[in-house]
Amino acid sequence: MDNETIKSPSFLGREICVGGIRLQSNVLMAPLAGYTCFPFRLMVEKLGAGSAYTEMVSVNGLKYNDRATSKLLYTDEREKLKCVQLLGGIPTFFERAVKSEQLEKFDVIDINMGCPVPNVVKAGEGSALLCDIPRASKIIEACKRSGKTVSVKCRLGMNRHSIVIEEFARMCEMSGADMISVHGRTRDMMYDGEPLYEYIRAAKEAVRIPVFANGGITSEEKAREMMIKTGADGIMLARYGIENPLLFSKLTGRNNSESKYSLIMEQIRIAEECYDELFVLSYIKKIASYFLKKLPGTKQLKQELYRCGSIKELEDILSVLRDNSESIGETE
Repeated sequence: MDNETIKSPSFLGREICVGGIRLQSNVLMAPLAGYTCFPFRLMVEKLGAGSAYTEMVSVNGLKYNDRATSKLLYTDEREKLKCVQLLGGIPTFFERAVKSEQLEKFDVIDINMGCPVPNVVKAGEGSALLCDIPRASKIIEACKRSGKTVSVKCRLGMNRHSIVIEEFARMCEMSGADMISVHGRTRDMMYDGEPLYEYIRAAKEAVRIPVFANGGITSEEKAREMMIKTGADGIMLARYGIENPLLFSKLTGRNNSESKYSLIMEQIRIAEECYDELFVLSYIKKIASYFLKKLPGTKQLKQELYRCGSIKELEDILSVLRDNSESIGETE
């Protein structure tokens, strides 16, 4: 794979088949707690993302079927490809969850085997599964028995002295996973430091299923660098996909006339259709705080944002996005 191929928009935006499902592009949006709710997923899909996952959902919590879980799982016919990310550590809990009525509408099941947060790891979930490959295998097999497409999101290992990604990737494929996305950091690196590209490449070379690369992609240049250094089948954006979702259009060659202002206004409209006002205010404030980065007076704007108590106040404050589009990365 030469550099000229990777620089071409068609490479970064090409369609790709995962477990019999054709994704509109090989640029994906990672699941992020507090952000990747239904309106956000619709937005990035429109901008060119091949898939976008729900926020992390506990397989144990699913049995309670509470309002909080219902919000995480909200979707409707507007979302063309429905992908849910599940967190847990017990294979039978996964099997019960993926066969439940709550998840019937989802096309893709993603298994979180990479979350580095201490309380998750202590519970034997997320990154802890990198240390228990047999149990991780049983979880994948349990999910595959649903007949759905299954993906796995993982890290390289717990630390640089225990990198297991090649063995782990092979296990995922042998257990029935249709794709894996590899965060190019170890668990102890958390979200900092340069990704260890060579280990993502090792995972890609170890299996035949699609491998997506994740971690530290903050620009078009970083996206291309990730592809060049790893040979991955595609990339998965995370935090920067929130700060600048227009990057999806740039990477996939989609023509659109959207601005951050038009995007946030549409997010408010869709969120109001699906959730109560308290949720809408909380969600839009979080998204807007990312959108407001690089604006003059950002600190004061954020203070005003978090003090406002109604949708109307929120819209008035966010009009600054309309008036300062060139100052916030619209033309980057």
